[in-house]
Amino acid sequence: MLSRREWMAALPAAAVRAQSGKAKMFGDAEAYERFMGRWSGLLAPLLVDFTGISDGGYVLDVGSGTGALAFAAARTKGKCRVLGIDPSAEYVAYAKSRNPFGDRVSFETGDAQQLRMSDAAFDASASLLVFNFIPDPAKALREVKRVTKPGCPISAAVWDYGDGMRMLRAFWDAVAAVDPAAEKSDERHMRLCRNGELAALWRQGGLRDVEERPLEITMRFASFADFWDAFLLGQGPAGSYVARLDAGRKQALRTEVHRRLDLKSETTAFPLPARAWAVRGTR
Repeated sequence: MLSRREWMAALPAAAVRAQSGKAKMFGDAEAYERFMGRWSGLLAPLLVDFTGISDGGYVLDVGSGTGALAFAAARTKGKCRVLGIDPSAEYVAYAKSRNPFGDRVSFETGDAQQLRMSDAAFDASASLLVFNFIPDPAKALREVKRVTKPGCPISAAVWDYGDGMRMLRAFWDAVAAVDPAAEKSDERHMRLCRNGELAALWRQGGLRDVEERPLEITMRFASFADFWDAFLLGQGPAGSYVARLDAGRKQALRTEVHRRLDLKSETTAFPLPARAWAVRGTR
């Protein structure tokens, strides 16, 4: 079974987190929460609505991470049950520690490319910000399709890294300005992040009634430090890039990002929009 680190390592320049020192319990999960968890918490309810999860059904959360989608489904659909699977035992333990829904929501380690569940076990399956990290997304989709009941929805969402995810665009455009050789690490090169790519995968996987649409949210930051400090936690391709920089280059990048955001001061509060592409189809 692949670990989350191995999923990430399948991407160019992306993904082994560089962080020294002994991490405390849930250290990586807590870092993810600060870097991306607050974004996924806003996006998750939109994916729940788009998926069309029925109240009282049994839902599979593919790549459940710290639990944002599972908790949103349980909160929105008060009678549904959710099982979240994730390749990281730490993320699973962290999600369990935050679970306010008791037996209605559960989490376990698992690889989307090789699910242990029986055929047609779920009334819906959904995946939030994960499919682009899976080494073989077509294989994962076949497995998700297998464990979902005929006629029931299967959905996924991935950030629009090339244009619509303003946080990461400001970062990678600044990287290109101060370190042109690092352009190949830009997350705009990720698969499944452009309009139509998820829909094409769903159709190739034999799903019916395929629909793709943008999901849009706005994140508010209390200051530039609230924005920038999350990049210092070693999370994802952006955090991995920053972790490799010496102090001088890190400061140059920080200055360029601040300039591109066009903020009046370090303490200015500001919003940033974000767009994800979401796809839905039925088995």
